[in-house]
Amino acid sequence: MFFALAFLSLLIERLVGYPDWLFRRIGHPVTWIGSLIALLDRKWNREQGSFSNREAKGVLALVVFLAVTVSIALALQNVLLVLPLGLLLVAVVGASLPAQKSLEQHVEAVAAALESEGLEGGRRAVSMIVGRDPDQLDEAAVCRAAIESLAENFSDGIVAPSFWLGLLGLPGGAGYKAINTADSMIGHRTPRYEAFGWASARVDDLVNLPASRLTACLFIVAAVFVKGASPQGALRAVTRDAKHHRSPNAGWPESALAGALGFALAGPRSYGGQMIQARFMGEGGRRNLTAADIRQALKLARVADALLIGLFGFLALVTVL
Repeated sequence: MFFALAFLSLLIERLVGYPDWLFRRIGHPVTWIGSLIALLDRKWNREQGSFSNREAKGVLALVVFLAVTVSIALALQNVLLVLPLGLLLVAVVGASLPAQKSLEQHVEAVAAALESEGLEGGRRAVSMIVGRDPDQLDEAAVCRAAIESLAENFSDGIVAPSFWLGLLGLPGGAGYKAINTADSMIGHRTPRYEAFGWASARVDDLVNLPASRLTACLFIVAAVFVKGASPQGALRAVTRDAKHHRSPNAGWPESALAGALGFALAGPRSYGGQMIQARFMGEGGRRNLTAADIRQALKLARVADALLIGLFGFLALVTVL
């Protein structure tokens, strides 16, 4: 049943997205989870506390918001499943968890801004989806940032929530989203969050591990169906480069996409005025990227997304038979 839930949730979100009018009226599950995390951050992450005390409070905060999120999702799933068309109703709720449509729109906006407004427009558009300093980016770096965001967010914004939906139902998908939201809010190595956000960051690494590997596989297979892409190049890049990324998970989708399309992704970048040294994914590939390369990456991601939907549809059919 949960494979069917993941399939339907992905299909609904792919076709409809999360409507703006609904967001304006009730918000989004991520904003609700974020509000609880922010509350616990204000209450428990006191600067005068010792490192170990703030670390323990961070673990407790993770347990609290994860328990609240999973409990609500489980109760909602149990209520909806007893209604007529219950699985479809749960899938409508589940469709709020993956972000296929919004990810594509945000990345597409970077290519469109570069083409219509030039470098300044591209910098403004890419600043909406990445944390690095946009003023330090030339056109090629803007394109790399957009494509890297596409690769990483395809994994943790689409594949991971659908994976946990398919494995554990709505509680699994919602629980994953709570962990991932916490990592994005408090999982930073800064003086304020190094202790309090440690647990959230480590658990996020763990729950994203299977999705990052699955995403790399999807990109490799998708390259078979995209003109000019190389599945062999994707496989070589993953084998060679994924383990060298600063993140235990981001290197898998980034290296697969870089190898498939002959790009060089990652590499040195600036965050908050600080230069971070990092190895290129797809080393030896082309670095002078353009808006056309963003569109090529989007094409590969669309095919990978179709493969993901098809995979859950196949698994749902097999379990029924």
